[in-house]
Amino acid sequence: MPGLFFSHNNMTELNGKEDCKLAEGKVHKKKQKAFGADLKSYLKCMVPHIESGIKTSNSRNVMLSAEEVIQWSQSLEKLLASQSGQGVFREFLKSEFSEENIEFWLACEDYKKTKSDHLHGKAERIYAEFVQSDAIKQINIDYQMREATAKKAQEPTHTSFDEVQKTVYILMERDSYPRFLKSKSYLNLLNQLQTNTSK
Repeated sequence: MPGLFFSHNNMTELNGKEDCKLAEGKVHKKKQKAFGADLKSYLKCMVPHIESGIKTSNSRNVMLSAEEVIQWSQSLEKLLASQSGQGVFREFLKSEFSEENIEFWLACEDYKKTKSDHLHGKAERIYAEFVQSDAIKQINIDYQMREATAKKAQEPTHTSFDEVQKTVYILMERDSYPRFLKSKSYLNLLNQLQTNTSK
């Protein structure tokens, strides 16, 4: 690969494997500053799947498709079922200073899978971090629910946080989720993926 430089205009016009083969034969001398753009174009041509998806910033080599991102708009459940969706939604919630909601919801999902002998420790951590009145990442619930959750956390079972988790889910579903679907972060990502798919 060293020494192969391609004109950016020529590379953007290339389509399919036939054109990639043609590109391999076209060697152009370019200025050093254009190397990054030409290398990126060359890699897109040589590795077609790079163009059909985009890596999310917080995930390891997870490729996104336009179809998956469109599915996120069908329900909050579908958005949260996708690890990439969780990451993008969390970034949006951070911008609204309400990421504690998804962090609490994810902590509850993890808690449900916990072995019985570890429930007490995890219940205490979740309560201290999200539920108690002076919690660092306090979730928005009323006094009665806070008190009821405190009692359940003292003698934890796998369902101790179910009620409060459902309340936080409904809060996200009615409040943050509709704004997320109208946000620049979601619409720009979808538009970028659709543009790449149609190339």
